[in-house]
Amino acid sequence: MDSDVPKSRSARPSRSGRPRSRDTLSREERKEVTRRAIVAAALHLLAEGSFTGLSLREVTREAGIVPAAFYRHFDSMEALGLVLIDESFRSLRDMLRGARAGKLDPNHVIDSSAEILIASISDRREHWRFITRERASGVAMLRYAIRTEIRLITSELAIDLARFPGIKDWSSEDLNILANLFVNAMISIAETAEDVSDPSALEEIKRTAVKQMRMIAVGVRGWRSVERD
Repeated sequence: MDSDVPKSRSARPSRSGRPRSRDTLSREERKEVTRRAIVAAALHLLAEGSFTGLSLREVTREAGIVPAAFYRHFDSMEALGLVLIDESFRSLRDMLRGARAGKLDPNHVIDSSAEILIASISDRREHWRFITRERASGVAMLRYAIRTEIRLITSELAIDLARFPGIKDWSSEDLNILANLFVNAMISIAETAEDVSDPSALEEIKRTAVKQMRMIAVGVRGWRSVERD
């Protein structure tokens, strides 16, 4: 058996719906199956510990491959960590863009964003647990990558906020500060919700999140933005 194919991974179905054996998968398909197995194994192991305590041998054993096969997919453990960060934030960015698209009513955007955030945490709990843990500690490269992703979300939000009535004439500095307030609120919500699975408790967290962001929006109405000299 190919040492680069996870032993526990089932074959992908064919277009006809019948399972395909590993022998019928293309080289690129086998490579992707193994890559996904490595990512899934790392996330599973990180549920109980930090990235700094995670070893390559642990990950490959969990993934069902030999250690040497790891380097056909990732240059290092840090490179694997960066992929985990990218996957976590990419889905959240896409969903939040969808929430903001074409909706200029702040209340509707707040409600939609809170709902999407809670759904994202519930669907990708392992990713969020990893992000909230590594954001404040662990490998410096990963902390920097997480901060970069947060800045990207903040910048995108600031651009979108400039379309809203009442704040479209704000200075870039003030728009970025406002966006940062919303993003920090969302991160705080994520940290609160990451280990919560009870639906009623999650609903209460969402209700608090909406209230928190609406309070920020109320403050917006009283702020007068002035360009700095």
